[in-house]
Amino acid sequence: MFGIGTHELLIILLVVLVIFGAKRLPEIGSGLGRAIRNFRQASNEPDEIDITPKGEKKTIEDDGKKA
Repeated sequence: MFGIGTHELLIILLVVLVIFGAKRLPEIGSGLGRAIRNFRQASNEPDEIDITPKGEKKTIEDDGKKA
């Protein structure tokens, strides 16, 4: 896993615990979880929303031209 062993992970977690404290760790974890969840939802959504009415086909030539 990224070349990081268990000893390195424990040291990183200990440093995070010392910097942020035990009371802030659940907040940080939930914020990180929400960020990952939002990223996954955003990556699964379509890139473009089609707003053309049903029955009407939009072609490339029609794009930008108004009568």
